Amino acid sequence: MGKFGNETQKHVDFTPEEIKQYLSEFKGLVRGRNYTIAQNENREENIEFIETYKIDSKKEREILLSLEYDDFCYAVDNQKKEFAHEKLYVFCKVCHLDNWGELENVEVYIKSNITQTRKKKDFLIVISFHKRNKPISYLFKN
Repeated sequence: MGKFGNETQKHVDFTPEEIKQYLSEFKGLVRGRNYTIAQNENREENIEFIETYKIDSKKEREILLSLEYDDFCYAVDNQKKEFAHEKLYVFCKVCHLDNWGELENVEVYIKSNITQTRKKKDFLIVISFHKRNKPISYLFKN
């Protein structure tokens, strides 16, 4: 159920080319360091994930830059009313991570939004960056 008691609308009407285009812009913003991973009081899961797997800025960029179009799951509408026109893109990527000396294959759940700053510059917000905690399905993987 969504934040307002309604079911979150999942969008799956994308072509591989559309997701490749999104990822091209996404990766350009990561390379240019024009992004942030949400780590506020509402995103404790992101903070715990980053701490558990000792993910530094180099490793987070490596994970984000490794996304491929077939890691895409779906998009959802932004639930914040002032941003209702925006779509949030969900990816899930298996990454080999270090859990304090134990190497693990971890399914990393990544939800992102490309928005604009007040100066009209594109900026990537990674809203979710944590271990997958719910069932997902991939749009382009068999």
